[in-house]
Amino acid sequence: MSTHDNAYKHLFSHPEAVRDLLRGFVVEDWVALLDFDTLQKVSSSYVSDDLRDREDDIIWRIRMENPSSSSNEGDTPQQGEWVYVYLLLEFQSTVDNFMAVRILTYIGLLYQDLIKSGQVKGQTKLPPVFPLVLYNGVRPWNAEREIEQLIEPVPASLGAYRPRLRYFLMDEGRVSEDSLQQNDNPIASLMQIERALDPTELGALFKKLLNQLKAPQNTNLRRACTVWFNRIVLRRFDPTGDLPEIQDLSEVQHMIGERIDIWKEQLIEQGMLAGKLEGKLEGMHEGVQQGMQQGKLEGQAELLRRFLIRRFGILPVGVEAQISAASLEQIESWFDRSMDAPSLGVVFTQH
Repeated sequence: MSTHDNAYKHLFSHPEAVRDLLRGFVVEDWVALLDFDTLQKVSSSYVSDDLRDREDDIIWRIRMENPSSSSNEGDTPQQGEWVYVYLLLEFQSTVDNFMAVRILTYIGLLYQDLIKSGQVKGQTKLPPVFPLVLYNGVRPWNAEREIEQLIEPVPASLGAYRPRLRYFLMDEGRVSEDSLQQNDNPIASLMQIERALDPTELGALFKKLLNQLKAPQNTNLRRACTVWFNRIVLRRFDPTGDLPEIQDLSEVQHMIGERIDIWKEQLIEQGMLAGKLEGKLEGMHEGVQQGMQQGKLEGQAELLRRFLIRRFGILPVGVEAQISAASLEQIESWFDRSMDAPSLGVVFTQH
């Protein structure tokens, strides 16, 4: 698991982060019925028949508030029933076309574990599961979100046996700016900070985050955000690792004040501030769609730079020179390689 993935896994191991994610970004009526005081982390280690462990995901369970007494399909669950919120943290830069199959497998393992452990007995019904996929890739997520769409069309009588499953997609790069303007939601602020390409934006964003986390009950989430800053933000603007890790978010403002001029100079040298005029993540999205179609070399080169910086940190001068001198075909080849390359060097290694 990458540093980026580990930072987010640690963040969403805290109930406050899960609460803010669901309240702020899952706009569905059942969320209003949840009693967030009952959030409880569940073991997410399952062993399938081929003995491969699955430990990369986070599972929470939470009780419903004020449920009805109906037990018909589609109605609100019975009082006291647990709803398992399955958070599948996927921060890879490529789309998994068979994510629905993976989710189906994980949920099956969860149900199997509940049965084997005795948590579901006799005539007791299985609890509902809410699968949530977090995605932070540059290209829009275009994989099918319903497993039925992955199965070949068949006559209706045979189609009745197809499995039904849908997962909720949180495409971080495509969340609207309006959705991020939540003054009481630290997760929205973290997403704003991760989108910030210009270090001059960080001061005001961290001030907002500190105000959101100042209450004593947010101590644990504040610590998790501190780890997130060290692993994600600090690495992006200071990839050399020369700066010591901060111990509390209150130190961020001072660090930014000391380093802002240096970071700005570095970004100017790399051409990043000029690229900001083309527009944050929405510009990146448009660059993928329009630049690829229209064959604009300059736009594709800038898109590649921004994506590489997001994955690997500030680019060496030699890499910048290679990108500036490359053809459109070479830029596209590097972009494809950068999607799952483990290091910057692999992207530019010749076949």
